[in-house]
Amino acid sequence: MMEPMSDQPARKPTDPALRTRVLMGGAFLGALVAMTLSWLLAWVPESPQVVAQRQAEQKEEQIAQARQEAFRSPPGSCLNWTNPDASDVKRVSCDDEHLFEVVGLADLSSEYGPKARLPDEQTWRELTEQRCGELVEDYLDGPLDPEGKLSIGVLRPDEAQWSGGDRTLHCGLQWAGPGGGLQVLSEPAEDVDQSAVWEPGTCLALVDKSVGDPTTCDSEHSYEIVALVDLADEFDAHPSEDDQMAWLDPTCAEEVEEYTGGRDVKDLADDGLIVSWDIRSEESWEAGSTLVNCKVGAVLEDDSGLAPVRGSVQEGADDADEPQDDGEQQDGDGGDSGGDQDGGDQGSDGSGDSGDGGDADGGDQGGDDSDDSGEAADAGTDG
Repeated sequence: MMEPMSDQPARKPTDPALRTRVLMGGAFLGALVAMTLSWLLAWVPESPQVVAQRQAEQKEEQIAQARQEAFRSPPGSCLNWTNPDASDVKRVSCDDEHLFEVVGLADLSSEYGPKARLPDEQTWRELTEQRCGELVEDYLDGPLDPEGKLSIGVLRPDEAQWSGGDRTLHCGLQWAGPGGGLQVLSEPAEDVDQSAVWEPGTCLALVDKSVGDPTTCDSEHSYEIVALVDLADEFDAHPSEDDQMAWLDPTCAEEVEEYTGGRDVKDLADDGLIVSWDIRSEESWEAGSTLVNCKVGAVLEDDSGLAPVRGSVQEGADDADEPQDDGEQQDGDGGDSGGDQDGGDQGSDGSGDSGDGGDADGGDQGGDDSDDSGEAADAGTDG
């Protein structure tokens, strides 16, 4: 017997959970598609210039951090670098070649509060001389020759660091030439003879009729160093300028003749050259600076400065030292070789760039070449 059948259509069972899952899956898929499209439409590859700029900024930040860490080394640390911006600065033994010796830190926070303005250049110089000068004198256990080889270098806060509250001077010692370039030291500062002298055979560049940093003798130069003599060999106490000149005149003449292989002062004068020397002040003498250089150069006829010279007077040199024709030079007088006060005015504050993240000041390094007698004309050097 057949069972009766309903004439109503059969209903499908409903599952609320299933419906919810379906709706959520659709929403997620739609969001994923929208996000992918948005990313694809918004992404633009960086140009090589942008990438290079970002990489350069990152490198600059890393270099600045490395420099600051190096210059914040403890007192007695020596630093050396070869790149102009000191990006490769590193700590080395003070018995090895180096450009900077760390002396100590000077805190300015008691004088300059959180809202104080950044000091101007003149104030920085005064602060460097006063605050770093005290540290240097204690560090050396004696005076710093203001006209000598060593000068104070300082790493100071730049504008951003100052605004961030940095009030610290990082003081050190360095050797800057008359042209401002840092010279290599190879022993601790306490062992350095502070006399502002150069080794025989060194030639100093000519810059605006004055003395510059060491250069090759076959290039245009102001002086060629022919001898290194010690005033202490003759004098027990600081001699007057007249006494120094009276002793150095014949002494340097003898040294020149030996250096040149027989050419005397008169021979050099015939070529338009003069023999000159350094004079030491009492302040330098008291700091232990007794060494002086004998040197050969030429002066302009109008006494306005030094004349350019090219070549060496040393025995065996390829080219003889001769004044150049681009300036009227004054003939030297063999009987009166002239005392030239070189190596003076090498102050303890100035503006060099040690290449750190902050501003680094070097010393005013200038040999003040002035006429002291006879035919040697004035030839000033302002560092």
